[in-house]
Amino acid sequence: MNFQYQWCKERVLKAVASIIFYTSIPMPYVENLKFGEVAHFAPAVGLIIGGVLGLFDIVTNFLGMSVFTRSALVVVSWIGITGGLHLDGAMDSADGLAVMDKERRLEVMSDSATGAFGAMAAIVLVLLKTVALIDIPENRWLILMAACGWGRWGQILAIARYDYLKPTGKGAFHKQAIRSYKDVLPPIILLLSLSGVALLINQNNLILAITMIIIGSTFAFLTGAWFNHKLGGHTGDTYGAVVEWTEALFLCAMTITTG
Repeated sequence: MNFQYQWCKERVLKAVASIIFYTSIPMPYVENLKFGEVAHFAPAVGLIIGGVLGLFDIVTNFLGMSVFTRSALVVVSWIGITGGLHLDGAMDSADGLAVMDKERRLEVMSDSATGAFGAMAAIVLVLLKTVALIDIPENRWLILMAACGWGRWGQILAIARYDYLKPTGKGAFHKQAIRSYKDVLPPIILLLSLSGVALLINQNNLILAITMIIIGSTFAFLTGAWFNHKLGGHTGDTYGAVVEWTEALFLCAMTITTG
């Protein structure tokens, strides 16, 4: 019993640390939290973020808000809940990839100042997410949860598959925590369960459930592979970029099925 209690306590503390690290959601103060393994819980945190956004969308729809306004507010809230953590990485990655000299790319990405390409990347991501949400008429809360979950699964897949390009950095401890594909597989069960929920709610959601799995896993794989192709590995910034681009492309693709 004592072992089970300690195991559960450790998992809860790691989950709390992950929420604190990846979001701006207020959490009670807990001493001696360890953030070294927060990446393990990233997809679960993504489902929480998507659930909060989905609930917000449901409430604003109930209040009679138009789909245009609430879609924009959902995306703005999305940035607020994450503290812009992943969007910042996407912006830095865009600035780095805009540099023709491959030797200078990591140096540019480390610069805290946002360049023109970073600003354009942020505008494109926000625009894609907003317009795609407008074109999704139903099951928006499920799709939001799937987007956030698969985006973060793409992150841990990139951590496991590709080299980390810096000896230190904000993503280095992620690489130390995610060491093999065994760390990538457990979140898959969680994301498959989300598609199972879609079927439990309505058996007519079979196509939706299957599509979420296919599209989510495909873009999670491809975005990480693309950044690796361009840079020869990954950094903390590209981990964030994988999340953002997977989310945005997932929503765009889902408009084909649900529109």
